[in-house]
Amino acid sequence: MKAFIIDRYGSKGGGRIGQVAEPEVRTDDVLVQIHAASVNVLDSKIRKGEFKLILPYRLPLVLGNDVAGVVVRVGANVRGFKPGDEVYARPDQDRIGTFAELIAVKESALALKPSNLSMEEAASIPLVGLTAWQVLVETAKLKRGQKVLIHAGSGGVGTIAIQLAKHFGAFVATTTSTSNIDWVKALGADIVIDYRKQHFEDALHGYDVVLNSLGNDVLGKSLRVLKPGGKLISISGPPSPEFAVEQGLSWPLKQVIRLLSYRIRKKAKQQGISYSFVFMRASGDQLREIGSLIDSGAIKPVIDRVYSLDSTADALAYVENGRSKGKVIVKVKQP
Repeated sequence: MKAFIIDRYGSKGGGRIGQVAEPEVRTDDVLVQIHAASVNVLDSKIRKGEFKLILPYRLPLVLGNDVAGVVVRVGANVRGFKPGDEVYARPDQDRIGTFAELIAVKESALALKPSNLSMEEAASIPLVGLTAWQVLVETAKLKRGQKVLIHAGSGGVGTIAIQLAKHFGAFVATTTSTSNIDWVKALGADIVIDYRKQHFEDALHGYDVVLNSLGNDVLGKSLRVLKPGGKLISISGPPSPEFAVEQGLSWPLKQVIRLLSYRIRKKAKQQGISYSFVFMRASGDQLREIGSLIDSGAIKPVIDRVYSLDSTADALAYVENGRSKGKVIVKVKQP
C-alpha cells in the first residue's frame, strides 16, 4: 500500500512516498481504509527524533496520528464494529501510521465517526480533541465558573480546548497573534491576549488552570497567572516523573525526566500550584463523549488546509511554520 515514510530521524524535509506491506490485523484490531488523516506538531517531533528515547519506533516508520475512514475487516474478538462502519481514532502511540491507505487500530481506540462530519472534519478531531479532554476534564477537572488560560488559541489543540472549556462553563482567556483575535473570540474566548502587543502574565491574574502548549519561557511566566491551588498543565513538556512511570521507562530515563522538570515543579510547589505533563493517550470511550458534543453542536472542527497524500511533506512543512489556524488535513482516499 502507499504511505508516507521516514527512513531516519532528522530535521525538516525528511520523508518520502513509498510502498509498505499492509498491516497485520490482530484479534482485537479493526482494519480501516483511511479516507483522511491530519497533521500534528507531534508528527514533526517524531520525525525529528525528539521522542526516540521514549517512543522507540522501528524505522522505516509510517507517520500519522489521526484517522477517519471505513472499516474493512475486524479481528476475531472485535464486537463493536463491522465492515462498512465509518470510524475515527487516534491509534495507540505504538501503532501510529495514518499517512497511508490502511491501518490496523485496536478496537479500544476506535469510535464511530460523528454522522454530521465529513471524513476530513472527523480526521481533524481525535488527537487534539483527546488532548483537550484529558487536560481539561480528566486532569484539571474543570468546573463551571473557573478561569482557564489556553495558550495558542488558534492552534489545533487551542481551537478545540476553547470550545470544550466554554461548554463546561469556564471563563476562557487565550493568546494569539493580531490577525486571529476576532477569530478566536468567535470560538468562545472571553479575553484574547495579542502576544505581539501584550504580556499575558501582566494582564491575567487569579486563574484556576493554564493549558500550556508553548516553550519553557511561557511555562514559567504562566505561574504568575495562577492563584494558589491552581493547576499548570503542559502538553509540550518538560515531562514529569509521573509520566515516566506511566510510560514504564527505565530507571536512568526516569532520573533524566525528573531533572528536566525539577525547576518548574519546584517553582510551582513554592507557589502552591500543581504542575502536570499530559501526553495524550488513545481512548475510544472519550472519543464517543467528544462525538456527542460534536453532534450537539458544542464543538465544531476547524480546518485550515487540505493536502493529498502525495503532498504530505508539504503539509508537514506548513504545520512546522507555526501559522496554521486549526488543523491541516491529508486526504488519502480521492473520489
